Amino acid sequence: MIELMKTTARRAATALWLSAVACTPALAQEGPQQLPTVPLGITFHTIKAEVARTPKQHEIGLMNRTSMGPNDGMIFVFDRPVQQCFWMKNTLIPLSIAFIADDGTIVNLDEMKPETLDTHCSAKPVRYVLEMNTGWFSKRGLKAGTKVTGQPFGTGK
Repeated sequence: MIELMKTTARRAATALWLSAVACTPALAQEGPQQLPTVPLGITFHTIKAEVARTPKQHEIGLMNRTSMGPNDGMIFVFDRPVQQCFWMKNTLIPLSIAFIADDGTIVNLDEMKPETLDTHCSAKPVRYVLEMNTGWFSKRGLKAGTKVTGQPFGTGK
């Protein structure tokens, strides 16, 4: 009877551990993360941007995606302005990146190749970084100095 109780207790502990592991995002992460979205505006273009706010969300970013909608992107929100640097480890699609000041002004833009460790950094401290499909900004004639509007910048869209 005691052996049966020990076996039952071990099985219960194992089941509890397995359910905890399955609910832990860092361990359960397979494939792309799906985050809440906000609408952003640039000139007359509208973007549906997933919002990455936490360090773990920043770390995963757009990794493991094989495609993204033509006006979809991801905005990274940081606590305070610092020089932000990004790379493309485990990111399968080429991306354009915009480093954005608190007031929504694009500070600088860059193009990033998939699955590389090349760094792409902001020209000055910023709190916001927007990633879009490669060429998105240049195809629309958008440059440094262009304003992005939307909730993160305190402006409506």
